[in-house]
Amino acid sequence: MYETEQKKERVILVGISLSDAEDVDQSLDELEELARTAGAECVGRVIQKRELIHPGTYVGKGKLDEIRDLLWETEADGIICDDELSPAQIGNLKDELHTKIMDRTLLILDIFAARASTNEGKIQVELAQLKYRQSRLTGYGTSLSRLGGGIGTRGPGEKKLEMDRRLIKGRIARLNRELTEVKNHRQVAREQRKKEMLPVIAIVGYTNAGKSTLLNYLTGAEVLAENKLFATLDPTTRGYQLGSGQKVLFTDTVGFIRKLPHHLIDAFRSTLEEAKYADLILHVVDASNPQMDEQMHIVYETLRGLGVQDKPVVTVFNKQDLLTEPVILRDFQADATVPISAATGAGIDALESKLEEVLRGQKALVEYTFPYKDAAKIQLIRKYGELLREEYLEDGIAVEAYVPVPIYGKIFADS
Repeated sequence: MYETEQKKERVILVGISLSDAEDVDQSLDELEELARTAGAECVGRVIQKRELIHPGTYVGKGKLDEIRDLLWETEADGIICDDELSPAQIGNLKDELHTKIMDRTLLILDIFAARASTNEGKIQVELAQLKYRQSRLTGYGTSLSRLGGGIGTRGPGEKKLEMDRRLIKGRIARLNRELTEVKNHRQVAREQRKKEMLPVIAIVGYTNAGKSTLLNYLTGAEVLAENKLFATLDPTTRGYQLGSGQKVLFTDTVGFIRKLPHHLIDAFRSTLEEAKYADLILHVVDASNPQMDEQMHIVYETLRGLGVQDKPVVTVFNKQDLLTEPVILRDFQADATVPISAATGAGIDALESKLEEVLRGQKALVEYTFPYKDAAKIQLIRKYGELLREEYLEDGIAVEAYVPVPIYGKIFADS
């Protein structure tokens, strides 16, 4: 019996620096982590400073020669560019370098395809892949579209290309219909949660910040949590009871990343929009990452792009157990911040208290003595609100509680 080990692809990373303020090294560090997640080994880097990305070959002629030499020296199987390439750029680079050409978008799509496990996730990934492929379907230029006399100018023309386009277009239409059904089902679930008046907390953050680890610690959700980019794609919603007895729902979302392909944002919009309908945003930040501030900025930019605004935000600075020296932790866009370690459980009690405090700001305070004939209303408070004090007196039951505004109206409707 022979054992075979799959050979890792050896790749060279290529990036463009368009300004002095742009840190291409950090971007390529992340690209290397993406490549490693996809199963490739990075054997070299090439960075070029330019005013604009070369429209034909991404990099200039001198860098093409440098990449060609590096491919030969390292015996690399291909290159990965740090930006999304146009069909023309891919074709020209192949002609110049005679090697496999990939870009950041293709790499992320490949990781998503490997990680999607639910039917919804697979539909969304396939849709993103097809849209990416559709925009890159190119023919043979003018060689098969010439008109006029002579041998070889008649025939099917671009028939194969047109067939591919039609097949992809038809498949995209079918997937969109399936995704609409999923979206409708998600909307029904939201409406049901709305009726139950359970606060929904959407967990968002940069990829690999520890969102799944936090969800697992709080709710025992058993979501896959690995030290990899995009370890989990499929959203998970779990119920949880805070220390005060307040029941909430935590919803995990796909991680954000710089230069997140627009194909993915479009395909995963129904999933990402869970944050749009949440009562509170729980923003998880990797406090041990040197690029923490930039990652926070990218998360907020992505949320704004999805229309997620005017929501209370609690930011947790996670992975405190990995810090070797003090770090300044601040988020001026958050309503509150809490340092925690989802791996060890440190700071979780403080997080729960802060979540309760912020959620109370969305509720009405009830301080009232209910006659014993209205005791059923206290059960309503127990079910949907947060009962702080309950005291039995001669003339009734004295209650202090926080309740959702619709319940406040029901409690005092007949009073």
